[in-house]
Amino acid sequence: MALRCPIVSVLGHVDHGKTSLLDKIRTTRVTTREAGGITQHIGASEIPIGTIKKVSKDLLSIFKADLSIPGILVIDTPGHEAFTSLRKRGGALADIAILVVDINEGFKPQTIEAINILKQCKTPFVVAANKLDKISGWNSVEGPFVTNFNEQKQHPNALTDFEIKLYENVIAPLNELGFEADVFSRVKDTTTTINILPVSAMTGEGIPDLLIIIAGLAQKFLEQKLGLNVDGYAKGTVLEIKEEKGLGKTIDAIIYDGIAKAGDYVVIGNPDGIITSKVKALLKPKALDEMMDPRDKFKPSKQIVAATGVKISAPDLDNVIAGSPLRIVPKSQIEVAKEEIVQEIEDFEIKLDEEGIIIKADTMGSLEALATELRKKDVKIKKAEVGDVNKKDVIEAASYAISNPYNGAIIAFNAKVLNDAKLELEKNDVKLFEDKIIYKLVEDYEDWIKELEESLKSDELNKLTKPAILKILPNCIFRQKAPAVCGVEVLYGTLKVGSNIMLEDGKRVGYVKELRNSQQETIKEAKVGMQVPISIDGSLILGRHAKEEDILYVEVPEPEVRKFYHEYKSELRGDELEALNRYTELKQKVENNVFWGM
Repeated sequence: MALRCPIVSVLGHVDHGKTSLLDKIRTTRVTTREAGGITQHIGASEIPIGTIKKVSKDLLSIFKADLSIPGILVIDTPGHEAFTSLRKRGGALADIAILVVDINEGFKPQTIEAINILKQCKTPFVVAANKLDKISGWNSVEGPFVTNFNEQKQHPNALTDFEIKLYENVIAPLNELGFEADVFSRVKDTTTTINILPVSAMTGEGIPDLLIIIAGLAQKFLEQKLGLNVDGYAKGTVLEIKEEKGLGKTIDAIIYDGIAKAGDYVVIGNPDGIITSKVKALLKPKALDEMMDPRDKFKPSKQIVAATGVKISAPDLDNVIAGSPLRIVPKSQIEVAKEEIVQEIEDFEIKLDEEGIIIKADTMGSLEALATELRKKDVKIKKAEVGDVNKKDVIEAASYAISNPYNGAIIAFNAKVLNDAKLELEKNDVKLFEDKIIYKLVEDYEDWIKELEESLKSDELNKLTKPAILKILPNCIFRQKAPAVCGVEVLYGTLKVGSNIMLEDGKRVGYVKELRNSQQETIKEAKVGMQVPISIDGSLILGRHAKEEDILYVEVPEPEVRKFYHEYKSELRGDELEALNRYTELKQKVENNVFWGM
């Protein structure tokens, strides 16, 4: 049975060396040209079996590897967040994955999340323990790890440091997540134990081991899955739409099953409908070139066999969106392909909420990846679209914020903000998040939510009537009524202008019209321990209703008392809480209701 190339996805924490590892294999320099050093669009590199055998020639006999697959197709994702979007109907697009971990830093939150995604998708994986060259005293050289490991016996301290870091930073975290794991050369049963491959993307150490183990595992355990449908039409996913000189709009795609032929028809799924166009040319980059960054021109092919990356030239591709499912079929199969794609698009649809925020992205895959990450944080999404941020988006977000300020946000991944949207943003209280890195967008949005929560909490707290207990000072009655003016000491709590004043019998006698400090300057509040002159406008007559040394209370409405106890108790100072407790006890006694304020 003919076998196709297994599709290998590379995942891992930022800066742990995913793309650098592939660069070493491809001898390209994709990393230096990507935003933030992170691959932001899904790229693909085809590594022929001849190259794998050449690079790993010293290991073929050691591992008794009889490789019959045509090679491997490595997809370098923007990180774990894109893995879920890079899929076909029924599961993940990747057959096997490489999880890259810095052996010196160990697992990070994104590493654990990547493993959880791999578990959910039931995708087998190996761990590339990268940055071996950073271990103190380790003599890292290009070539197989298994042979170089024996040379380290001259550096016993380096070997000890290696074993400690390997266990503490890689094996132990995997054990905690429920996996048995060890260095690949010690693994006896690959069905129960995760293979760890120590590598250095800097020197190239361990690259031969990684290639031969990935190829061998894929062939051994996925042979039935890798069976090539030599009679079936091509199935794939759109990676990117490009303008090519002399060709016009073209599609970069991954073909994961079947065979594509020049002259067939490409059928592409879009949110707005199905696009059908006759293929003018199927083009491929040179082996080891990155699909999206070839050093040489693409070469036309009459036939493309999965799994591979391909550039498709065809008319009427203007409205194609990256991430869309596609088929390349003979004319007689167009309707069948359309039905398949309609079903696949329905599977990809993002579930929307009755209320929530707006998200925008440059591709379907990116939009789904962004939505997936936000869903993990329980973020509600009202609108999700591929395309630029426009005026309508801002107006809609502003309307969402009227009923719920948390909905007044637009998250844009790698999407442009049109000028009319920028002008509208200046007029509305809408928060816009822009970035080319998905996890950064999610982090920034979470930080904004926290700030907004604190701001709203502070606003509401400031609107509540602060509790306070006052004592009228001796020899400090300056005016008996209309308004009554006297000196008071704040025994507990915070006294604010506008607060209602109550006697110990529960009777309201007026409100605080004015407060002054010792320099006779007008102030808005007086805190515990302060002695201030106070003006009380209302029915209070000093000398009749209250006299020197008497106690006055700030009247706090019962709903606000409940809010303090149930929502803002931790926000009160000790003396404010004491004022609230004493006031509540007084009201319970006056109202003859032990549950008042509770």
